Amino acid sequence: MTLEILTSDALTPVRHGFFTRRGGASSGVFNGLNCGLGSSDQADAVDINRARVARAMDAQPGAMWRVHQIHSANVVVAEGDPPARAEAADAIVTREPGQVLSILTADCAPVLFWDPDAGVIGAAHAGWRGALAGILEATLDAMATLGAQPTNTIAVIGPTISQRAYEVGPEFLDDFIDEDTENTRFFANGEGDRYMFDLPAYELHRLRRAGVAQAEWIRHCTYSDPRRFFSYRRSVHEKQADYGRLISTIRL
Repeated sequence: MTLEILTSDALTPVRHGFFTRRGGASSGVFNGLNCGLGSSDQADAVDINRARVARAMDAQPGAMWRVHQIHSANVVVAEGDPPARAEAADAIVTREPGQVLSILTADCAPVLFWDPDAGVIGAAHAGWRGALAGILEATLDAMATLGAQPTNTIAVIGPTISQRAYEVGPEFLDDFIDEDTENTRFFANGEGDRYMFDLPAYELHRLRRAGVAQAEWIRHCTYSDPRRFFSYRRSVHEKQADYGRLISTIRL
């Protein structure tokens, strides 16, 4: 099956892709393009999947930069060859032509950045913890050290869990109110004491507040489309032992 790669006109002509689960070699709960090295999927299948992504980006599998994602505000600058052991971080930035940056997600938001004037790109893994911790702003700050400016930067949020599928408890809301009382606008009432959280809207707010020139979400919900996307939350609800990871990439 052919790979399915979602793109954004806002990032054209820089090469990038939000890959769906279609076109992979994995089976079972990982059926499709599972690129999660940390999953319990067969290692050979994951290697095949990642090699297919690398070819789609016109790169060698070992040349794709990745990080050990920990829901932090840590950012890595990609220079030279990727290290054999991925650094603990949640974003990567570079200004070196030919570098391929990759991020894994399964409900969290993949965010791709590009400053066309400075020739600087970035990729961030932004779940609620990372967004609250400042990973989006940290990515922009790291890009700035390479010559980029937020006012020249385009940021695109890829497939992520949408508000209609993201039920949370009152303690979750408290964390966001502690940061800013106006964050209540990203929550809708659910059943009982539950709320529905709008992750992409919250991240768009933070990006715009940081001054980015253009910020958008491509409006695909990972939870609601099982044929195209892996979803951690859906796997929990279906009592599955594990779940696949989607990959998003960008290169100069």
